[in-house]
Amino acid sequence: MRSPPALLSRSAGLAAAIVSVFLLGAAPRAARADRPHKPALHGQHWVAITGKPLGAQAGSMIFQRGGNAVDAACAMLGAVSTMWDTLSWGGETQALIYDPIKKKVIGINALGVAPSGATPDFFKNQKLKYPPEFGPLAAVTPGTPGGLLVMLAEYGTMSLGDVLGPAIQLAEGYPIETELSRVIERNKAKIKQWPYAKAVMLPHPGKELEAPAPGELFRQPDLAATLKKLVEAEAEALRTGKTRKQAIYAAYDRFYKGDIAAELVRSVKEQGGLFTMDDLARWQVRIEEPVSTTYRGIAVYKLTTWVQGPAMLQALNILENMDLKAMGYNSSRYIHALYQAMSLAFSDRDFYYGDPYVPPAEPIKGLLSKAYAKERYKKINWAKNDLTIGPGDPYPFQNEKNPFRALLDRWRTTGTGAAATTAAATPGAAAMLVADNRPVDDAFLREFTAGTTSIEAADDKGWVVSVTPSGGWVPAVIAGKTGVGLSQRMQSFVLDAAENPFNVVAPGQRPRVTLTPTLALKDGKPYLSFAVQGGDTQDQNLLQFFLNVVEFGMNVQEACEAANVNSYQMRSSFGAHDSRPGKLTVNQALPPWVRTELGRMGYTLDSAARTSGPINAIYFDHDHGTLWGGSSDDGDDYGIAW
Repeated sequence: MRSPPALLSRSAGLAAAIVSVFLLGAAPRAARADRPHKPALHGQHWVAITGKPLGAQAGSMIFQRGGNAVDAACAMLGAVSTMWDTLSWGGETQALIYDPIKKKVIGINALGVAPSGATPDFFKNQKLKYPPEFGPLAAVTPGTPGGLLVMLAEYGTMSLGDVLGPAIQLAEGYPIETELSRVIERNKAKIKQWPYAKAVMLPHPGKELEAPAPGELFRQPDLAATLKKLVEAEAEALRTGKTRKQAIYAAYDRFYKGDIAAELVRSVKEQGGLFTMDDLARWQVRIEEPVSTTYRGIAVYKLTTWVQGPAMLQALNILENMDLKAMGYNSSRYIHALYQAMSLAFSDRDFYYGDPYVPPAEPIKGLLSKAYAKERYKKINWAKNDLTIGPGDPYPFQNEKNPFRALLDRWRTTGTGAAATTAAATPGAAAMLVADNRPVDDAFLREFTAGTTSIEAADDKGWVVSVTPSGGWVPAVIAGKTGVGLSQRMQSFVLDAAENPFNVVAPGQRPRVTLTPTLALKDGKPYLSFAVQGGDTQDQNLLQFFLNVVEFGMNVQEACEAANVNSYQMRSSFGAHDSRPGKLTVNQALPPWVRTELGRMGYTLDSAARTSGPINAIYFDHDHGTLWGGSSDDGDDYGIAW
């Protein structure tokens, strides 16, 4: 998986054509970021941005052939999945699409589900506190192929053969980038446990460097064959008189019900997993209504409670009660306000979010109520960090009684997962809470910021797409001769309702994940499209990006690169579901007097040179009829525009 910002120094010289434009007029120079490291990206007709340069080029190729933003986004999704950009084809896809014809935002839910046999007792009998992080038992059913095919069929214009063309070429062989080569080599001990992954990822067994060397052609013939089978299914359907849409769904059926599914299930069972043919056949992509709130008159859209996205909306509702601009960008009071609002919102995420298609029903109406946000705002301690912040009770704000009140009264964030709940059940436990003295070390950061990638695309016809695909990162199990790397998303479930009654693992249920594309509309028109990788830091960085633009007048590129802060007080969605209450990562450039004041307020600080997260974004300049793209300097993310 992509290493978090604190672990690697990022190259500021990554080639990218990214945006620089003032969005909201002049603001005090002190409120702006330093001069952006990446150049401006200006487009009149289209913009394509994603996590790798070759991925962005795939989008560019489709745009140049007349495709719309959905076609281009699907091509980029296929490309980055093939390039293992912290995901593979067996992972999950979640997207927001702005449809200019219907003038509405549409949600795409292509997250896989727990397979048959995946129950709390199954994992507890293996002496596990949570489902595993790696291996065949870490996998939910593949979602990305279905997500790509449904988006393309319903909202694209091109054939599957055209859109998958770049991915097929990449699977046949492409010069591997340094980052992926290093990630494979670093994780080769795990990769060697799985025969099909070993065969693909480690072409030089026994040598000092067993992974492909940087610049070496990385070949995935089995994956190329699988992608070609999808194109063959489309072509055969067209030959029999099927429509474009029907032909794409024929490819869908071949993956989830045909020979590809059969090999996938066979190989997963061979390696110790639980998938069945019925698991794949019954799963379906959901086209759904997103949730939204308004902030200073701007409508912000997120997917609902199967991701963490509504936590950003909750935080915005809380922060709307403050004068953030008067506090000053990255002042101690501003950082404290962000941290407390995020702690309130994310503690609700940790208790109330889960799969909306499986009972019990999440109280999303109450959670996004402005009145509920005002009650949460009143709980902020302005003198010091509050280690006792826990979930609130949104049910009265939707005229209901909380069915989990007893669990809520015992719940606390005190450090780590199930142990936190147990500790808080002790009388007086809240009064005994102290700052967590454990370091935010490399191992914790890898878990907390488990990466993904993001895709942003827009065109001059009005289509806008924001995608945060993930799952199947290195090290991943490869499913036999399909070449498909499997997801590791089972680890985001819990096994005990005391932790989160909405997110207990069960066959056919989606885990609550971190992935969180974002669209914002102003005056009913697209205003911003933005997303980022980074596990539980995603909506923290996206929240600050949005405020950088709206409150502090930064242009989109400045906002992408600006110095953010990251909290670890919420529970991790990965591994041991750990937390570090009171720990705060700040930028190295944060003045010493601000650091000192934050220390007095109860925070324990560490710092990093780049703290924006790899944000990708598009700003829509309706005054001039142009598109502006932004991409931070915190990774390999890259954009192209015309």
